[in-house]
Amino acid sequence: MKTIAPRFRHLVLLFLAVTGALLAGAAPASAHAALTGSDPGQGAVVQQAPKQVSLTFSEEVAMSSGAVRVLDPSGKRVDNGKVGRLKGTTYTVGLHAGLPDGTFTVAYQVVSADSHPVSGAYTFSIGAPSKTSAVIADQNAGGGVVGTLYGAGRYVSYAGFVLLVGGAAFLLACWPRGAGIKPVQRVVVGGWTALTAATLALLLMRGSYTGSGKVADIFDMALLGQVLQTKTGAALTSRLLLLAAAALFIAVLFGAYLKRAEDGDEKELKDLTFGLAVGGTVVAAGLGATWAMAEHASTGIQAGLAMPVDVAHLLAVAAWLGGLTTLLVALYRAPSIEASAVRRFSRVAFCSVVVLAATGLYQSWRQVGSWSALTGTTYGQLLLVKVGLVAVLVGIAGISRRWTGRITASAAAPETVVEQRTASSDTVSSEVSEGSEVSEGSEEKEPVAVAAGGKNDDPRRAAQLARQRAAMTTAREKRARDADPHRFGLRRSVLAEAGVAVVLLAVTTVLTSTEPGRTEEEATSATSAAQTQAGPLSLKVPFDTGGQDGKGTVLLDIDPARTGDNTMHLYVQRPNGKGFDVPEVKVALTLKAKNIGPLAVTPDHIATGHWSASGVQIPVAGDWKIEVTVRTSDIDQITVSKNAKIG
Repeated sequence: MKTIAPRFRHLVLLFLAVTGALLAGAAPASAHAALTGSDPGQGAVVQQAPKQVSLTFSEEVAMSSGAVRVLDPSGKRVDNGKVGRLKGTTYTVGLHAGLPDGTFTVAYQVVSADSHPVSGAYTFSIGAPSKTSAVIADQNAGGGVVGTLYGAGRYVSYAGFVLLVGGAAFLLACWPRGAGIKPVQRVVVGGWTALTAATLALLLMRGSYTGSGKVADIFDMALLGQVLQTKTGAALTSRLLLLAAAALFIAVLFGAYLKRAEDGDEKELKDLTFGLAVGGTVVAAGLGATWAMAEHASTGIQAGLAMPVDVAHLLAVAAWLGGLTTLLVALYRAPSIEASAVRRFSRVAFCSVVVLAATGLYQSWRQVGSWSALTGTTYGQLLLVKVGLVAVLVGIAGISRRWTGRITASAAAPETVVEQRTASSDTVSSEVSEGSEVSEGSEEKEPVAVAAGGKNDDPRRAAQLARQRAAMTTAREKRARDADPHRFGLRRSVLAEAGVAVVLLAVTTVLTSTEPGRTEEEATSATSAAQTQAGPLSLKVPFDTGGQDGKGTVLLDIDPARTGDNTMHLYVQRPNGKGFDVPEVKVALTLKAKNIGPLAVTPDHIATGHWSASGVQIPVAGDWKIEVTVRTSDIDQITVSKNAKIG
């Protein structure tokens, strides 16, 4: 006789192997925000001590107290610890007065808008560069043991959501009678338990995950208080509150709803089903929104549309994979399941696949953006793996649908996948002789009756008889389930679907913590542009302020015209080519594609008609707009601009 235990063990081993491989092989969560500028800039040498340090990022970031630290050459902190927002995505931290000359170190650790930690450091100098003994504490944000545990918690939370929402939807929409089956109940309750436990664990680990990465900091209540004030903390807290409502839903589903289903009260059952469907949909959508509001969907282009699309995507995943798991348990553990229930789930799964295709296509365009990013970035490659797994899953689902059709065609009234043999023809006597046993796999042994007219009230023998009857009933049910070739075929195909779903969910978990292909490709393009920039940049910019001696040309040289430190020289010449001085000349650099700038440059006067500025920072490569402002008198001034590709 075939048993299910080995197959479940194989599935669990597959789950552990795939999860371990993906989580162990994954690097710390990719930073989805990048430092695009700073003042003072990286490697810059300033003559006077600045009053503050400003950092500009590619997107909004969350900063806590101590997120930016400035260390003097001896390693002593010289910032006041008060981080503020200057404008847009530029943040500042104040510095103490009377700073000495030498090289200073700026270290930062922030959280990007899509919840991933970002850290880094750079140096600048006052007066002249010097040796520095500043040591940056190990920054393991998003990595290490805590990073691995956090990734595992994310996987468990997704799996719990799928089982909770998908299992409940399967019972309400496809198989109301299944609410009374204990193994099926365990699927839904297990999903709720897993999601609740994982959410609590993520909430505790969040502070360490985005901070030091130390295991000991998981239990730091001060960090927990800071986490509760962040967007991710609010999302996790909201999830816990919604899970309390989900617990009430489960109590009604396996209480009043089950009682109505058993009593056969169609009207009350219909009304209660409608109420549970509406309430359950609201709770499920709310749970899905706790991911959408704090991760990829909440930032980037079209965030207002991306978040509801993300919720719909999550609900479709849950309805399909969660329902699939519940069906698998029913096929192996339930005495019988109606063919009509399998057909209804088949339709639900088909609708889920349609929703997944539509929402997945939009999400792919939004996060990838180009064919090159689809094949040339980590995110795009993982997305291709996910699409391939979905295709395999749909193919296996097609096989399951064929088995469902065969079951429907062969089902007798009342329509069931398998009908149990009744035990009426196998009536056993009420007592057994001491020591008699029935094995679970026995097909013929029956309890042995005592002599006619005998009576035995020994509770031990009564308990023995009850155990034997239960074993015989279980054996009959398993034989009946395994005897139907259609049911056996459906079980095998659904088991294969569940195995692929385990891998698919693991890939999805890693995908949500990987830098989107669109962002990665932009960074790669910027690097390539910097590498292909050929030598210094020279521009000739004519000007005419309209006043006396107001016509001439500015020759602008930027060397080496790459990202990082640059030296800028400006030469102001009359139309005859001779240099002359003007009251003021200054430059502003703007990169509209990245919303960077204008970055102001005020050069120092070196000689007649010659100005120079060192340490000019070009944060990222791109097509920059260079504006040159020339003032030839107290009232005569003009600003002229040119575009140039700077690496």
